Amino acid sequence: MTVRQQKTVKTLLEAMPYIRRFWGATMVIKYGGAAMTSRHLQEQFAADLVLLRLVGMKPVVVHGGGAEISRYMARLDMGVEFVDGVRVTDEATMEVAKMALVGKVNKDIVGLINRHGGAAVGLSGEDGRLIHATPRDHRDADGNALDLGYAGDVHEINAGVLNLLSEEVIPVVASVGADDEGQVYNINADTIAGELAAALKAEKIVFLTDVEGIYEDQGVEEQPISECDLSYLGALQGAGRITGGMVPKVQAIRTALDAGVHSAHIIDGRVEHAVLLEVLTDSGCGTKVTP
Repeated sequence: MTVRQQKTVKTLLEAMPYIRRFWGATMVIKYGGAAMTSRHLQEQFAADLVLLRLVGMKPVVVHGGGAEISRYMARLDMGVEFVDGVRVTDEATMEVAKMALVGKVNKDIVGLINRHGGAAVGLSGEDGRLIHATPRDHRDADGNALDLGYAGDVHEINAGVLNLLSEEVIPVVASVGADDEGQVYNINADTIAGELAAALKAEKIVFLTDVEGIYEDQGVEEQPISECDLSYLGALQGAGRITGGMVPKVQAIRTALDAGVHSAHIIDGRVEHAVLLEVLTDSGCGTKVTP
């Protein structure tokens, strides 16, 4: 047996206990960052999902697409406004967001998975009343309410439609929801991922990011934390060491783990086959958070 063959066998044997353990388990995967913009990483992400499905796991993908929304708005000569990192979403912006997220990004991901031999179905929060949304309650430093238009929050998840679909296909969920009157809202994809993982009683929730994991201090990116629990994560947040785009991810992790999800993973989506490395190997490629 050659050295290369030995390495191949070792890798397969290393994956075997994870395949056995997670057979039939639901895993919510928030897709974003470089993995979503690099064609090479897009292909690998799709291949990873198909493999997880073939070995008996049930991946559910959640995605945003803020960069795509901004590109469309620029082409239409529309102004872009953010407040504390949240896109101010008037009626025209919501129309563009829905077009970009549901009509473009979602279908691109579905097509990519299908081309790699999977069977994916695209959804938004409107489909099957999956995501019941409410206007986002956002306040300034003095506690005054700010009107962010159709920026929304998750009020309730109707997990039934995903439970049915995930038995047969890979659901791909765009980050929009709707209220009782059918008004559509743009919702942070991290928030939706956390709520979906909680409602689906998922085994894991995984976030693809552009960092190696969670650091002791985000301002000093040294060696990331390999594993921690919610209380330690809370201490970091309380000390002001969780900032920027990591804030909604940490909140989503708390939502998921408090609801019984067994673990959350912040992984580096710039690493080739990051999802497989995290789910099917001993070493992983990010930070694992447990309750």
